[in-house]
Amino acid sequence: ASAAIVASKLSGAGITVADQWRVTANFTNTASPIASNLERVDTAGQGTLGSAMTESSGVFTFPSTGIWLVEFHQTYQFKDGTGLSRRAAIEATTDNSSYNTVARLDRTGYDEGYDIRSVESLIDVTDTSNVKVQFSVTSSSTNDITLGNTDQNHTFFTFIRLGDT
Repeated sequence: ASAAIVASKLSGAGITVADQWRVTANFTNTASPIASNLERVDTAGQGTLGSAMTESSGVFTFPSTGIWLVEFHQTYQFKDGTGLSRRAAIEATTDNSSYNTVARLDRTGYDEGYDIRSVESLIDVTDTSNVKVQFSVTSSSTNDITLGNTDQNHTFFTFIRLGDT
C-alpha cells in the first residue's frame, strides 16, 4: 500500500517545463536588454518540454508560476588587448517595471580571443504578469562581439521549471 501512496504523490512530479532561446546573429558592444534576433530553439535534435516562454522586446514572460532555474550562456569574441571591463547579467523584476541584477559575471581582459561565460539564478515566479527576466551584456570596448547563430546555441538562455513556489 505504501508504494501506491508514493506513486500517487509522485504522479506528475518532476520537471514540467524546459525551454531554450538563443541569439541568432552576432552583435557588438552593449545590449541592455538583449532584445533582437531571438528565437526559440528549433534545430533538428533539440527539444523543449511544456509551455513556451514568451518574449517581447527582450523581456521574457514565464508560462506558469513556480521556482525556475534561469541560465544565460554568452559566447563572445574580445578584440581589445587592453584592460576593458565586460559583464553578462540576468535581471529580474517582481513588479513588471523595475529590474534588479540577480546574477552577473564580470571579466576584465588584457588579451584577445574567444570566451564563454555563464550565469544562473533561481527565480521565484509568484505572478506571471509581474515576475519577468531579461538579459544584458555590457562592454567598455567598441570591438567586443557577442556570437549568435540560428542553427546552434552560441549565446542562449535556458528556462527550467523546478517545482511549485
